[in-house]
Formats: sequence, structure tokens, C-alpha cells
Amino acid sequence: MTVQHDRPGTRVSDTASDAASSEVTLPQAPLPQTALPQTGPPEGTQPEPVPAARVSQRLVGVALLAAGLLGFAAAFVLAVEKYWLLTNPFYTPSCSINATVSCGPVMSSAQAAIFGFPNPYLGIAGFAVVAATGAMLLSGGRLSGWYAAGLQVGVLAGTAFVGWLMWQSLVSIDALCPYCMAAWAATFTALWYVTLHNHGRNRRRLPTPVRPALDLAIQNHSSILLGWLLLVAAVTTITVIA
Repeated sequence: MTVQHDRPGTRVSDTASDAASSEVTLPQAPLPQTALPQTGPPEGTQPEPVPAARVSQRLVGVALLAAGLLGFAAAFVLAVEKYWLLTNPFYTPSCSINATVSCGPVMSSAQAAIFGFPNPYLGIAGFAVVAATGAMLLSGGRLSGWYAAGLQVGVLAGTAFVGWLMWQSLVSIDALCPYCMAAWAATFTALWYVTLHNHGRNRRRLPTPVRPALDLAIQNHSSILLGWLLLVAAVTTITVIA
């Protein structure tokens, strides 16, 4: 009887072939996709332009401190000059240069005490608040909402009063007071930087068409203020010469 032995190589090959044929490739399930949060603006809308940097608190503090000290000094000198003029009718104020540039006619007019007391008293009180606010901002303090609103109303009222005094000096009194003009410049400076500071803080609350104008004013704050002061000086000079 003949016994047939399987060849080892054939058996191994057949076994590997059977194992390969028995393997079944299972379909792979797709990995779940997690929706990423949308970082860009919604479709169909334009992204809001990046606003210009606000006027720094330090710059506002320096401007208010300088304007407050200038206005306080001018108002204090005017108050002293008014006192000497009341006690001595023949006293000549130190700011009397000629017939046109003279504090005497201005301080002796009825407009110089429109509320029953000398106007410089208002300047002493108001400019002291402005200077104190500037010092507070420089020390790192911040304006609360009610204080910022009150300061805005105060500088607006002061500017309106200064405008009326300017008109009276040029048209009715026909004389210019150098100390008064220093107070005018201080008032305009305070109004400008208080307004920029408050509107910069509340930029998102402003109407959209107003925001580009605010950004432009912030970017050119010093040039705009200087141009306004030069314009006032030019109009004043032309009016006096005419």
C-alpha cells in the first residue's frame, strides 16, 4: 500500500490561500464631523471696520489739566483785576494794551456780571473742576457715567456762555480782553477733549453714519482743535480791525 504524504510547501500555501480567501473586508463607517463655530460675519453682511483707537486717557487728562489750569489762572487774575478796579476807579488793568486790546472796558461792562456777580467767579469754579478731572484721569481714575454726562453738560454750557461773551466783546463792547481770550481757548479745549472722550467710550451706541466722522475726529484731534483756535483768532482779528 502506497501512502501519500502531503508536501509541506503545498500545505502551507493552501492554508494561506484559504485564510486569505476567508478574510472579509468590512465597510468603514464615516467619522462624525463636528461643525466648527463660525468665526466670520454672517453671509450677506459686511464686517464692521475696525474703529480707530480712542483718544488715550492720558492725553485727555493732560489736555484737561492744562486747559483747567490755564482757564483758572486767567479767571483768577480777572477776579483780582476786577477787585482792584472796584476799589480804585482810576486803576488801569495789567492787560490794557491799547484802546482795542484792553480789559478795562470789558470788566466795566454790564455783560461782565450778567448773573449779578463777576463772571470770573464762574471760571474759577468751573476750571477748577476741569483741572481736577484731568489730574484724576492722569492718576488712573475713570469717569463714571453720571460724572461724564455732567461734565459734558458743563463744558457745553460754558462754551455757549463763552460764545455769547465773544459776540458781546466784538459787537457791543468793541474791546478785547487778553485774559478773557485765554479763558476762551481753555474752554474750547476742554469741550473738544471731553466730547471725544465721552463719545469714544460710547461709540457702539452712536448711529452707524456718525461713527466714521468720530473716527476721523479722533485721528486728527489736535489738528482740528488747532484749526478751530486759529479760525477764532482770525475772525476776532478781522472784526477788530474792521
